[in-house]
Amino acid sequence: MRFGLFIPQGWRMDLVGIEPERHWAVMRDLATYADGSAWESLWVYDHFHTVPLPSDEATHEAWSLMAAYGAVTSRIKLGQMCTAMSYRNPVYLAKIAATTDIISGGRVQMGIGGGWYEHEWRAYGYGFPSAGVRLARLDEGVQIMRAAWRDGKVSFDGKHYQVDGAIVSPKPLQDNGIPLWIAGGGEKVTLRIAAQYAQYTNFTPEPEAFAHKSEVLAEHCRNVGTDFGSIVRSANFTAIVGTSEAEVKDRQQRVRDRMTGYVPEAVAESMVAGIPDSATGTPEQVIERLTKIRELGCEYAICYFPEAAYDRSGIELFEREVIPALS
Repeated sequence: MRFGLFIPQGWRMDLVGIEPERHWAVMRDLATYADGSAWESLWVYDHFHTVPLPSDEATHEAWSLMAAYGAVTSRIKLGQMCTAMSYRNPVYLAKIAATTDIISGGRVQMGIGGGWYEHEWRAYGYGFPSAGVRLARLDEGVQIMRAAWRDGKVSFDGKHYQVDGAIVSPKPLQDNGIPLWIAGGGEKVTLRIAAQYAQYTNFTPEPEAFAHKSEVLAEHCRNVGTDFGSIVRSANFTAIVGTSEAEVKDRQQRVRDRMTGYVPEAVAESMVAGIPDSATGTPEQVIERLTKIRELGCEYAICYFPEAAYDRSGIELFEREVIPALS
């Protein structure tokens, strides 16, 4: 199993209490720390407004961070979970990603999906088209990006996007273009698009649902002629790790207390209540949970530590005890 690390950027209210002028130093230092440790990749979210409620708290823009991390790290791969196709014209996005790949020396991953956060869609003037339209844009956009990275120039006449001889030069440094992580578990469309184009997928970490989504993906692969085994399946895990169950509860309480004052108490409670069924617990408990999903074919775990901006000790414990047991 391989491991990625989310860097806090504010979207999950994980920079609250830190002055904005210090945000970049906190994010940069975590990225350079991860670059020198056991993580294969670092990740950010592509969102504009906080969750679980929109607020005035910071949410830093994903692709600006990608370029910055590309400049301050040297080894670790760089991803977004996941870029919303409709937030940027796809050939423009291909250009951004290619430039960032060059800045990073060829380390960018393209996490891409249809997008879902209605509040920020409408607030930014994108409307909120139906799921069918959002996914059709995803399909067309992926085709445009693949062609742009392969050929350095692209024309495309689709229902949602038209491109006429757009030049994307220089191309990405990676020989086959930027790897595509197509995220989402929509069974009729998203997983079909993943079967056609993705090198990686990303869907639910819940074991029974993960197994079902894998079966659906395998069927789409058979239908489109793709080798199912060539697609790496991944999932995202929220991690609060402690040496004992009592320490885990203490860490959860600190997360809850930090949210108080920024969201209603019931919302803060729900943010913590959803954590235990992911990768939260003692190292032994986390290893047991991740082993079960690894046996179902999950080859890549991307971990989100709510404490990361304030306390790295949970990350360090995970690195010492969990990663070696599963790698």
